[in-house]
Amino acid sequence: MKTSTSFQPTLAKQSAFSELIQETFALTKRLFLQLIRRPSTLVAGILQPLIWLILFGALFTNAPNDFLPGGIDYGNFLGAGIIVFTAFSGALNAGLPVMFDREFGFLNRLLVAPLRSRSSIVFASVIYITVISFLQSLAIMITAFILGYGWPSFSGFFIVLLTLLILVFAVTALSLGLAFVLPGHIELIAVIFVANLPLLFASTALVPISFMPAWLGWLASINPLTFAIEPIRAAYYGSANLGAVLIQVPYGDLTGYECLGFLMVLTIGLFLTIRPLLNRKLV
Repeated sequence: MKTSTSFQPTLAKQSAFSELIQETFALTKRLFLQLIRRPSTLVAGILQPLIWLILFGALFTNAPNDFLPGGIDYGNFLGAGIIVFTAFSGALNAGLPVMFDREFGFLNRLLVAPLRSRSSIVFASVIYITVISFLQSLAIMITAFILGYGWPSFSGFFIVLLTLLILVFAVTALSLGLAFVLPGHIELIAVIFVANLPLLFASTALVPISFMPAWLGWLASINPLTFAIEPIRAAYYGSANLGAVLIQVPYGDLTGYECLGFLMVLTIGLFLTIRPLLNRKLV
């Protein structure tokens, strides 16, 4: 009897974990079914950065040789910025499905459903946006390769995936928090539109810090997108050494580890910030 009793907590935990996985899978499947029925959002999310990559790459084809550090080709420089911006934009939209569920009343149905854990609602959104962001980024990488902008090595590809994963988690946490704070989808879309382009231009996605005015260089040096762009750009240059200095900012030199460390701190901070909010809203 003692032996069987000792197994009960373990079995209960295994059952709870299994049910959480089933619930998360079901909710994630629902999001992908919506995407299959309305694929225009995915197509638009891929076409827009492709247009940016092609047009901006052509626009700066005749740029002076000293425009970029080391005299590298602008297309090679631009590729990393477009990859990061694509993942960032996709993750920033993570809160929209939750917001629409709020407005249409489906979220209330989920909250009264006999779910083992309502955290599955959040996990499903994170998984869905992560997969979509990776698909979009992969399309950009393939297009950049076709255009002759190179392909990272095996270790470099791992750095690209790791960097995108950290960035997507951070921005997804922020977007989900906004989805529960803002009154409706119009306000959330407004925030997305306002945040997208300023964060893009105030980063090293399009030009290096040395090309910027001093005030904009300072903004770029604290922009999370910059900390995601530089490790990916280094991976494309064939340098997978995260211990090397990747960028010179007004307050010093930053290595790849420091860039990823900043992104990790940002991700943890955002998840810890929105966790109490999600707990209150999902109760």
